Amino acid sequence: MKHAYVFPGQGSQFPGMGKNLYEASTKAKDLFEKANEILGFRISDTMFTGTEEDLKQTRVTQPAVFLHAVIAYLGIENARPDMVAGHSLGEFSALVANGVLTFEDALRLVSIRAMAMQKACEIQPSTMAAVLALDDAKVEEICAAVTAETGEVVVPANYNCPGQLVISGTVNAVNVACERMKAAGAKRALVLPVGGAFHSPLMAPAKEELQAAIESTTFNTPACPVYQNVVAKAVTDPAQIRQNLIDQLTGAVRWTQSVQAMVADGASQFTEVGPGKVLQGLVVKIHKEAAVNGVS
Repeated sequence: MKHAYVFPGQGSQFPGMGKNLYEASTKAKDLFEKANEILGFRISDTMFTGTEEDLKQTRVTQPAVFLHAVIAYLGIENARPDMVAGHSLGEFSALVANGVLTFEDALRLVSIRAMAMQKACEIQPSTMAAVLALDDAKVEEICAAVTAETGEVVVPANYNCPGQLVISGTVNAVNVACERMKAAGAKRALVLPVGGAFHSPLMAPAKEELQAAIESTTFNTPACPVYQNVVAKAVTDPAQIRQNLIDQLTGAVRWTQSVQAMVADGASQFTEVGPGKVLQGLVVKIHKEAAVNGVS
């Protein structure tokens, strides 16, 4: 019986997020104020009183989700995870939870990541699409065929749970792939309202920028293993954790495989920490016997 703590990524933000934490404790208030100082603008004001549109700005979204998750985690009494994992951006929260990164260093990296991804999105029009009820192998096969035929990029990006996979690439290649997915029997193949092709080779410019920042940041020995997106297995070596975090920008989020690996290693209780309940739903779809709960 092992307890896994998991942390959500971009998309779980909502107006008013984190306000309950700020008002509930002096420690949380101090952390929000420290974040405002590090970022150079009052992100707490945007989180608490901003609109959905305000929260969709990449420079706001990623730090906001990170802050909500980490400050909620630091408010849990006697939290002792046996293992941690985060979905995409959530991996930075997980690395604070297991002591690899300090709160301050992780926030700086998240901010640099957000800005770099925004710049990469502006270089070439790109997008993502959710594919439902089609075998992973078939999705992979169609993406490879469309890439070969068009000379453009389209790849599997998020393995969220069985029957739910997100693809990522150029606008044209994603549209062509969606049509083929539906023809192959997908229940839906729906283009998502996102700014660009996250977790694809089109994020290479952002990867270079993030790599420089990560390589100049101290990575400590973790208190427990982190199951990282790109390898979907337990990692404890700080140098390997660092490299996997760099590779994550252009690599797929293997969430299905990560949860399966955690279960295989003894996880039976999963606590999602941060805004929303998306990961709780995914975990149960991956492993029906899992006990799930949330802290927000």
